Amino acid sequence: QVAYDTGDYYHSIAWLEEAVSLFRLSYGSWNLEDRSSLEDALDHLAFSYFMAGNISHALSLSREFLRYDPSNQRVTRNVAKYKKLLEMGTGASASPLQRPNSTHLQSRGTGTGAMVPHRRCSPPHALLGPLSPQPAPERLLHLSCSYETNSSPYLLLQPAKKEMVRIQPYVALYHDFITDAEAETIKGLAGPWLQRSVVASGEKQQKAEYRISKSAWLKDTADPVVRALDQRIAAVTGLDLRPPYAEYLQVVNYGLGGHYEPHFDHATSMKSPLYRMKSGNRIATIMIYLSAVEAGGSTAFIYANFSVPVVKNAALFWWNLRRNGNGDGDTLHAGCPVLAGDKWVANKWIHEHGQEFRRPCSADPQD
Repeated sequence: QVAYDTGDYYHSIAWLEEAVSLFRLSYGSWNLEDRSSLEDALDHLAFSYFMAGNISHALSLSREFLRYDPSNQRVTRNVAKYKKLLEMGTGASASPLQRPNSTHLQSRGTGTGAMVPHRRCSPPHALLGPLSPQPAPERLLHLSCSYETNSSPYLLLQPAKKEMVRIQPYVALYHDFITDAEAETIKGLAGPWLQRSVVASGEKQQKAEYRISKSAWLKDTADPVVRALDQRIAAVTGLDLRPPYAEYLQVVNYGLGGHYEPHFDHATSMKSPLYRMKSGNRIATIMIYLSAVEAGGSTAFIYANFSVPVVKNAALFWWNLRRNGNGDGDTLHAGCPVLAGDKWVANKWIHEHGQEFRRPCSADPQD
């Protein structure tokens, strides 16, 4: 509601999309005395899309609204104006649209009292047009699950449980990567040191409204659990994590509404603070889910058009750089807002220096 009232339609669309999804699932099962409704959410969402420039979707949502409230004259007039604008092929309206004046829009759970997770938050380019097409079926055939030892003695007795999520970009999910006890230990170690998260901005790091979370850094000397986790990451990825080839473990807590808008993990400028380590750019990311989330919190890969829900104790791995050293644009990703509960993750960023023989260049210069 705050984002909508301040004209921040970029954020209001993401939240209203989630509200509409929940309302559709629970339509007719909530308390009739509650003033919030599916119609209310549809009304606000339609106007938000119109203000974002997506008139056709605003029209579709308004038509859905009229199925529930066909006598609403204001929305009926807006539908007529949306049609006229589309026929004219312009986003300019000769007469102003009537925006909803409700001030009581709020989210709710389903009739059972539990919120239903939504697997994808709205990427920025989706606000103005359709998502990119899904991968061809033949590409999805290569996705599989397997037990992996990665030629590591560390994994011989207990292989890693690997699920291939996507081939391009390369994204894999390792199930049961840590235990409940290890997760609680890491959260306990980080808790006293949590501070507002910062982002790289030019040559410095600073707080930003597009990353709402708290974080802390843990050295491998902080506890045997952290050291064991580093060894496990090295075994699964086959990469060298010895200093200065990898950063300390970053533990992040996202509370209710916590999120991280679309970003790359690798540096896109040579002036980035990441290069101060003198070990090159971030070649890979491994993100460990330390907690479950009641609703929201998925990791959405924007350009690749897929998302990964939170899986407690699992680790999500992806390559940030191609073999030629260039950044992989398909790794643009976002942490969707936490809608219920809170989300704990641990990030390990591995740099390109030290990996020359572990992930060598390809014969194809474009790879």
